[in-house]
Amino acid sequence: MRDYTLETRNRVAFIREVLNNARAKGVVFGNSGGKDCALVGILCKMACADTVGVIMPCGSSRNYGSDKDDANALAAQFEIETREVDLSPARQAVLAAMGELTDAAIANIAPRLRMAALYAIAGSENRLVAGTGNRSERHMGYFTKWGDGAYDFNPIADLTVTEVYEFLRYLGAPSCVIGKAPSAGLFEGQTDEADMGISYAAIDRFLLTGEADARDREVIERYHNASAHKRKMPIVN
Repeated sequence: MRDYTLETRNRVAFIREVLNNARAKGVVFGNSGGKDCALVGILCKMACADTVGVIMPCGSSRNYGSDKDDANALAAQFEIETREVDLSPARQAVLAAMGELTDAAIANIAPRLRMAALYAIAGSENRLVAGTGNRSERHMGYFTKWGDGAYDFNPIADLTVTEVYEFLRYLGAPSCVIGKAPSAGLFEGQTDEADMGISYAAIDRFLLTGEADARDREVIERYHNASAHKRKMPIVN
């Protein structure tokens, strides 16, 4: 297990340095009620009192229920300022204007609307947008390009899902956050692991040790190779 006392000190120092270099007055992040945003929110609040978490329901009923409840539980425990921006009408307007779209294209609308909202707040209030993606998701490409994959800085990008949970337990995060299955919250019953067809335990075992059975290795390599473009800057002439 990593030394999370040292991790906390170093990551708080990193956040403060980023803010100082940018001459930013504060931080804004999307608070979905999940594990990653919980860890980011806790660390950012430790580093900067002027940290705002934004709850952004966008088309899924769970966004208004358990996700919102868990996000509020985190904010209450760690005294994080909270705002709510309902993006469901904006999503519906986009869908109405676009006509027929694939399921994948529709799924990516919400993350991109959320990032647009976060940058609108950041630009208006001299804040930086904190990213909430972890190492496991990045390796698999399990994020939306220019959606949750866009941010000014990310204090947990090197942590696997396993390590995120360990860190949250060390920090005493709410049990409702630690106990829920990882999910993008796009619809009822949706989970990351069901979408990818592999467990985070298997992904993290591969990332941390290089070990995986043949089936898991095939899934990991397929996702990683297919998502290579997401981890690169745009192609230019």
